[in-house]
Amino acid sequence: MTQTFSAQNGSRTLVLLKPDAVERGLTGAILDRYLTKGLRLAALELRHVNQALASAHYSEHVGRDYYPTLIDFITSGPVVAMVLEGERAIDIVRLMNGATDSATAAPGTIRGDFSIYYQRNIVHASDSPQTAAREIGIWFPNL
Repeated sequence: MTQTFSAQNGSRTLVLLKPDAVERGLTGAILDRYLTKGLRLAALELRHVNQALASAHYSEHVGRDYYPTLIDFITSGPVVAMVLEGERAIDIVRLMNGATDSATAAPGTIRGDFSIYYQRNIVHASDSPQTAAREIGIWFPNL
């Protein structure tokens, strides 16, 4: 029996394993953490991010001084883009990821265990249902 997604089943979130995670061979270890927690994969794809996709994804940061480095980094190598779903998926993934600043991310979190640079912080995850809907629409428009 195939289970389809519905609001009763939980929420969806976009997760990106950034170029540093892919380059360091951490994709399996990180994905295993999410799946072991009980989240389900709704979509998964290895992508080479072009300027248009990067600009759409980071559109809310246009004009900020760090915007060019965001674009440069996300386009610097392949990323693994995925949609995870489950009860409170957005909150759970963000808690599992840890603080954005790797220096303050708690041990046991993905960033706390794997990241050492603030701007190369291994993962991205949607921060709200509205952001998740927008980002999933950008990365997986047919989902």
